[in-house]
Amino acid sequence: MPMDVERHERIATVGQALAHDSAALHVSGQARYTDDIPEPRDLLHVAVGMSTQAHARIRSMDLSRVAKAPGVVAVFTGSDIPGENNYGAMAQDDPILAEGVVEYAGQPLFAVAAGDVESARRAALLAEVDYEPLPAVLSIADAVKKDSSVLPTERLARGDATTACAEAGHTLHGHASLGGQDQFYLEGQIAMAVPGEAGEMQVYSSTQYPGEVQHKVAHAIGVEAKDVVVECRRMGGGFGGKETQPALIACIAAVVANHLGRPAKLRLDRDTDMIMTGKRHDFEIDYQTGFDSDGRIRGIEFALASRCGMSVDLSGPVNDRAMFHVDNAYYLRDVSVVSHRCKTHTVSNTAFRGFGGPQGMFAIEYAIDDIARELGKDPLDVRRVNYYGIGERDVTPYGQRVADNVIHKITDRLEQTAGYRKRRAGIAEFNRENRWFRRGIALTPVKFGISFTATHLNQAGALVHIYTDGTVRLNHGGTEMGQGLYIKVAQIVADELQVSLDNIRLSAADTSKVPNASATAASAGSDLNGKAAQAAARTLRLRLVRFASAHFGVDEQDVVFASNRVRVGEKTMSFADLVQLAYMGRVSLSATGFYRTPKIHYDRSTFSGRPFYYYAYGAAVSEVVIDVVTGEHRLLRVDILHDCGRSLNPAVDLGQIEGGFIQGYGWLTSEELWWNDEGQLKTHAPSTYKIPTCSDLPPDFRVEMLRDTENREASVHKSKAVGEPPLMLALSAFFAIRDAVAATGKPGCRPALQAPATPEAILAAIDSVQEDGS
Repeated sequence: MPMDVERHERIATVGQALAHDSAALHVSGQARYTDDIPEPRDLLHVAVGMSTQAHARIRSMDLSRVAKAPGVVAVFTGSDIPGENNYGAMAQDDPILAEGVVEYAGQPLFAVAAGDVESARRAALLAEVDYEPLPAVLSIADAVKKDSSVLPTERLARGDATTACAEAGHTLHGHASLGGQDQFYLEGQIAMAVPGEAGEMQVYSSTQYPGEVQHKVAHAIGVEAKDVVVECRRMGGGFGGKETQPALIACIAAVVANHLGRPAKLRLDRDTDMIMTGKRHDFEIDYQTGFDSDGRIRGIEFALASRCGMSVDLSGPVNDRAMFHVDNAYYLRDVSVVSHRCKTHTVSNTAFRGFGGPQGMFAIEYAIDDIARELGKDPLDVRRVNYYGIGERDVTPYGQRVADNVIHKITDRLEQTAGYRKRRAGIAEFNRENRWFRRGIALTPVKFGISFTATHLNQAGALVHIYTDGTVRLNHGGTEMGQGLYIKVAQIVADELQVSLDNIRLSAADTSKVPNASATAASAGSDLNGKAAQAAARTLRLRLVRFASAHFGVDEQDVVFASNRVRVGEKTMSFADLVQLAYMGRVSLSATGFYRTPKIHYDRSTFSGRPFYYYAYGAAVSEVVIDVVTGEHRLLRVDILHDCGRSLNPAVDLGQIEGGFIQGYGWLTSEELWWNDEGQLKTHAPSTYKIPTCSDLPPDFRVEMLRDTENREASVHKSKAVGEPPLMLALSAFFAIRDAVAATGKPGCRPALQAPATPEAILAAIDSVQEDGS
């Protein structure tokens, strides 16, 4: 006899700390990435020949030795591209293969197709290229001096910052240098193109943006979007580096495959990947501020100059977001931000986790730290006095009201649980008693806007099938790069249909299933795709409800789904049985879902509006010790309290918080990009480019999510984005190091510490405060 569904609680999948859907596959080595897809017959392997010059005219390029090398099948230059020789995301300024002029060392010149990887790569080294060197702009300072830019300078302003600074009781000006960062994903850039019949092309790409790859490949080989299908089941990390860059790799593979009628694969090795592809923008920051005796900012002016590289790429929106985040968690009444988008003859910089937001936050935190040191106050007290208010002092420089402010609650709680005041007193005592070591501590906040600033990108689609045995197949436009998007969306669908997760099969992102999907970026993956999938699942559930109501003659409100079962009036049946009945009743068991983020609007011409649906908040306390002789440091303890709203999956979100912090810590302390005087990147391997390792983690690492606050907006299950915001928590580590350096100088000194805070940078900062005490 059927059991009453009311005796069964609803399946509680949303909010549960569940394992990543591919966790077992990851640790067992069975997860299939692009390079693991079984290789088709007659596959060709492709390698790329790169420029050795930063800026030069190509006088001649002799590829005869390349073509004659063992195993080589064909060689391709820009003239062999049948369509557009461009993969630029926002402008026609990124050639797939350079023609006539090269604009950075590492720019692709030609492609080699061979029967195996090694033959292709060896052959690519045999080219003889004659260059005519041209003047090269290699630094931000040089670009500013020469007015070299990829886009016009922009300005965001409110009030009269110049007058406010002049009339304030205290004034300061300062400068900071902030380095870039390589995404250093575990899986490098890769694409495999497989030609089909009648001009079709199937592309397997490690990409955050299958739709972008689809269009760029179509343009390159001279077909339309309908003729190209791009698929990505998973990436081995992306971090923004697989948003626009994969289009280059896929276009090269597709040009080869299209020309020769054979499958082609291009997989970059680590060195080539780092030399050829874009990174986080480095910045030079200048500020002038006026403030009162409490440290409250009365006016502040910023000049931000970023290295964009040789082309536009995503530098426009990256620098826009930097401008939007110079406030971080602080109310700036009179403010001016000037943003220079500098053209340099280096690789075009691109998206990276935070997308300009971290650089903007670094700028205001540096100024706040300087103000505190100038006044002899605890930097936390100066941060607090400048926080956005609740119900007052709550409008951003771009005109959006901060209506969901929880930064006071987070700071209050973290200050107590981390024992901040007591530890600061203990650190002062330690520093008085130790000659060769100094400790420092800092608490820094995060307020990060969630949405694409390009309003039209805030949309998503999903496709859900229910089969006659009651199982479900789920597809959406989001891509999985290890962040746990797929398991979260599956949890949402399982909750909506009230079926177990093991009844749901997740399928690869595929442009032939969900078209026109936005990039999985801006921390909006779960917000957008989760809502779209929820809409599709809800459509199917309501169809089943209507069918059951009509079939059994009961009210729709008497059809209840719970725990793989359905109550229909006085009857109960399994979900699968109802599905079978619906199929026999000729009810469609497939549905699409669509979602567009509400409320947002933005006028870029005035830098005003509501670009963000909501804000994510957090704060961190970091404590460090430095060796004043060697400049080395050690992260001793980290306390984090982060706002995830009503978390969809606390296990996944906890991993994102921890990983985001450590990645940000690497950016600010050890990951140094260095170009020589010829514009060649020399830190292009793990031997010279140092990402954090397990041994760099603090021995005392305490991470907690804010439990009693949900998203006040109608996000999916009242959750909040967690992909990017935690990275900025690592600002606390940098300013803890600066605090330790300040302890080597006179009271009130302002160390000239630059990021990344490598041992050399720390020693230089120590020297600066010991020489002049400022």
